[in-house]
Amino acid sequence: MLIIQNQTDILIIVVHEIYGLNQHMIEVCECFSQQEFDVISPNLLGRETPFHYSEENLAYEHFMKNVGFAKASFEIKELIKESKRHYRKIFIIGFSVGATVAWLCSEEKGVDGIAGFYGSRIRNYTEISPQCPVLLFFPEEEKSFAVDELITVLKKKEAEIYKFDGKHGFSDCYGPNFNEESAHHAFYHLDRFLKKERV
Repeated sequence: MLIIQNQTDILIIVVHEIYGLNQHMIEVCECFSQQEFDVISPNLLGRETPFHYSEENLAYEHFMKNVGFAKASFEIKELIKESKRHYRKIFIIGFSVGATVAWLCSEEKGVDGIAGFYGSRIRNYTEISPQCPVLLFFPEEEKSFAVDELITVLKKKEAEIYKFDGKHGFSDCYGPNFNEESAHHAFYHLDRFLKKERV
């Protein structure tokens, strides 16, 4: 687990991708810390070493077999309950499978907002009715589903949604699908979202 404390009254929980707490996730956490948030990013994988991008299939198989969305969301919900008495506001920001986990936690009492980057598996949980502000980012291209169809469904949930050029993983500067312009725009909207909701 990565914990960065600034003695603030706002916590951001960062939920990692299938690869685990890799350099990209660490730098995301450090970025939020520099904006004077406390940050916690649990290691959901049950292993110390993150997967490499070349191990995508192995990483996905490990997550689905050994972690899964139910277990991961339960762990984040428990963390929310433990943290709530220490913080005025709690936000969850997830990437890929982490974005789906964040979505699954959006009904939870004590969550003040969630943001998700390319949470493709959200399509399996469209029955969720968020009880907090929601910001979602999707790429134009996804291998296994029609992005626009999912966006149409999710907009009925009053989620704020943006679609950017690129593929799944566009915000990860270490990954094979990095799109600098799309990442820049996504983090701009995320910064604006956090500034608005942190008040």
